[in-house]
Amino acid sequence: MIRSFNGKTPRIANTAFVSEFAYVIGDVEIGEKSGVWPGAVIRGDFGSIQIGKNSHIEDNSVLHVWKSLIIGDNVTIGHSAVVHCQRVGDNVLIGNNATVLDDTEVGDFCIIGANSMVRAAQKIPARSFVVGVPAKIKAEFSPEEIENLYREMVDKHYQPTAEQGPEPSLSELARQYKAQGL
Repeated sequence: MIRSFNGKTPRIANTAFVSEFAYVIGDVEIGEKSGVWPGAVIRGDFGSIQIGKNSHIEDNSVLHVWKSLIIGDNVTIGHSAVVHCQRVGDNVLIGNNATVLDDTEVGDFCIIGANSMVRAAQKIPARSFVVGVPAKIKAEFSPEEIENLYREMVDKHYQPTAEQGPEPSLSELARQYKAQGL
């Protein structure tokens, strides 16, 4: 369901997929080849929410913010995550059931582990591996690890090749859902 609120209407790229069972309201922008899956709620009522290209908001996740939220490119927000922060950089994975609270900023190439709870106003530097309740930085990815993670995220999850087998990428799956009117 896509709804206007206080004169603001979501802006959704033609190549993006938004499930008919998602709720997108207000000042929201969704980029090219991104996906918003069933049960996701994206509320741009208090502040604006901008989602980059090739980013996926998986089932039952909630995005809401008091100010504004910018989500970068090639981001996956896992099932049932709550994102209530200011910024999520490019090439980030927020694991299933993770919570990222107010005024937090997550740098590029980060992984927030499943079930983690990132406290309000934290600044997570680029290339961080973050887990726990409360979440703590457990490691920093090396440039080689970043290259491998990036290759896996982009090549496998967003632009798979034929030799990777029959499993479609998230972007391909979103394209299929959109093409089938789901």
